[in-house]
Amino acid sequence: MDPTEEALEKQHLLELLAENKVNDLMEILKEMPTVEVADFLSEQDEVTMPWLLSLFEPQEQAFIFSDFDEELQLKVIKGYNPRELSVLVSNMHSDERADLYQNMSIEAQNNLLPYLPKQIRDNILQLSSYPEDSAGASMSSDFASVTINMTIKQAMEQIRKDAPTKETIYYIYVVDEDRKLLGFVSLKDLILASPTETIEHIIHEDIVYCKVNDDQETVASQIDKYDLIAIPVVNNELQLLGIVTHDDAIDILREEQTEDIQMIGGSEAFDEPYFDLSMFQLLKKRGGWLIILFLSEMLTATAMGFFQGEIEKQVVLALFVPLIISSGGNSGSQAATIIIRAMALGEVTLSSWWRVLKREFSSGLLLGCLLGTVGFCRIAIWELASLMQNNWILEKTIYKTHWILVAFTVGFSLIGVVMWGTLSGSMLPILLKRLGFDPAVSSAPFVATLVDVTGLIIYFSVAMIVMKGTML
Repeated sequence: MDPTEEALEKQHLLELLAENKVNDLMEILKEMPTVEVADFLSEQDEVTMPWLLSLFEPQEQAFIFSDFDEELQLKVIKGYNPRELSVLVSNMHSDERADLYQNMSIEAQNNLLPYLPKQIRDNILQLSSYPEDSAGASMSSDFASVTINMTIKQAMEQIRKDAPTKETIYYIYVVDEDRKLLGFVSLKDLILASPTETIEHIIHEDIVYCKVNDDQETVASQIDKYDLIAIPVVNNELQLLGIVTHDDAIDILREEQTEDIQMIGGSEAFDEPYFDLSMFQLLKKRGGWLIILFLSEMLTATAMGFFQGEIEKQVVLALFVPLIISSGGNSGSQAATIIIRAMALGEVTLSSWWRVLKREFSSGLLLGCLLGTVGFCRIAIWELASLMQNNWILEKTIYKTHWILVAFTVGFSLIGVVMWGTLSGSMLPILLKRLGFDPAVSSAPFVATLVDVTGLIIYFSVAMIVMKGTML
């Protein structure tokens, strides 16, 4: 549906609501995807929204409720008593009700648990016990499974019975009597097989799985890499505990990538949408890094103070400080961003650091030579233009008679600074990962600050070598 049609449909729904044509409104809403119904209901006021939600069947209510954002879910359940809430929660998918439970207050959790069936209560407590950001915390226990000694007919009967409560039945996992994962069969395999055959004859044993304590980002990457609908989650004894579905993987990757982008930009990761953050939270998450980066940048002034004598002798050196440090910072930020993204995609690992170092050394050298040549030419062209403007009077040119020394200083400095920036930006994420930190912490501003300070040292050191005995 294009935006125009969507807007017209929404306007029609609002007109039906305003005219109190509830039956007509509900007839249309029940034909819409639950995510669109959730969007429509979330735009209604605090009285209308719960009332409309209550008009749906319990299972439909649960599906629509699951599509609300976290803040709206917590607001909605305040209008439910524990018994009503237990009905809603019981109809939700296992991973979604576990997420809701964890977001509730301790008091609300304690009020809800006694009203839940024991099986659902135990399931919620189990899923809530896994470490945050682990596969266990993201998995659903609503999966289809059969035992290896079943016939195809028996398996189809069980799948037909279990299907309404399962998230997906395209892949059916095969287990033994101890729930140990042996492989999988697809729904297509079952349909094409003879009813008298056993699962053992059609099982696929080359199954991709993950451990319950694996990092959720790694699990999501596996789903993406192998193009899976879902990935089974097992414990250390290879017993099947649950599945992480592709839609969960999308949410995980979106969340992780959002955090990485925010940290690369030089702030703490946001736990909530931008407009849901208070001004204090916004300042707290951004201000801390800005203060750290500001204090780090003060080292730049210290570095320039160390070379104050050289600057006093040749003020022209100060003209190129912004050019030098920005080139180094830009190259470092560029390299850091590329490597962080490559690590997130699994293209770069800790063991490949030497390959990255060699590759970035070469690219840094070539980029430095490119920028150094541009810098040299810029000074030469400026000098020529100045000479022409001043009727070839050398004393009035910008860089005096030693302009070529200035050009060589800038050119060689750019080679060194860009190489250093590229190497620093590429190696810092790998080093931080090796130390157990998030690579995104080596954000572009942090790399730029580091290269600013060291870039000044490189620049003035080159100037002292090139200009010694003439300008210095």
